[in-house]
Amino acid sequence: MYDVAIIGAGPTGASAALFTAKAGKKTLVIDANQSITKRAWIENHYGVNEITGPDLVENGKKQAAKFGAELVSAKAVKIAANGESLTIETESGTYEATKVILATGLATDLAEASGIGTKPGTEPRVKTVVATDATGQTNVPGVYAAGASAGTSLHTIITAGDGARVAVEVLSVLNGERYVDHDVLKA
Repeated sequence: MYDVAIIGAGPTGASAALFTAKAGKKTLVIDANQSITKRAWIENHYGVNEITGPDLVENGKKQAAKFGAELVSAKAVKIAANGESLTIETESGTYEATKVILATGLATDLAEASGIGTKPGTEPRVKTVVATDATGQTNVPGVYAAGASAGTSLHTIITAGDGARVAVEVLSVLNGERYVDHDVLKA
C-alpha cells in the first residue's frame, strides 16, 4: 500500500513525487514513458540554461528516486475506489494507494475510464483536461490532477510547479495540517 501514487513521470509527476517522497510518504510513480516533454528543447526553465526534454525528464525521475520514490514502467488503465484506498490497474498489475495524483499530460483516457470528470481545455491544441477544484481534487475522492492534465500551461516550469503545488495539498490532507518544506543552507 502506497501513501501516494502518481501517474506520469514528466515534469508534473516527478515534481509531485519529489515532494511526497521527500516528506517521507511511500510514493509510487507509474510511468508509460509518453511525456510530451521528451520532444522538447527547453531554454525557459528557471535555474537551467538549456536542456533537452529527455534530460529534464530523466533528472526529475532521479531526484524523486533519490528521496525514495519507487518508479514503475507501466500504463495505468483504470483507477477505482476500494474502501479507504484507491486501486490503480495497469496493463501489468495493480497497485493500492491512499491518494492518487494524475500527471498524465495531454492524455485523458485514464480519467475517462475511471469516471473522473473532464472539461474542455483552454490551451491551444488541448481539447480536454481533467476537471479539478482549486486544490487539484477531482470528482473522485482521493484522486487529484496537476499540470497539463488539469489545464495548466504546457510550459515545463509551470507544469512542474503545479505538480509541487498539488503534492503540497495532498501532503496537507494526509498530515492533517498545512505542509511546508523549506530547506536552509547548511553551515
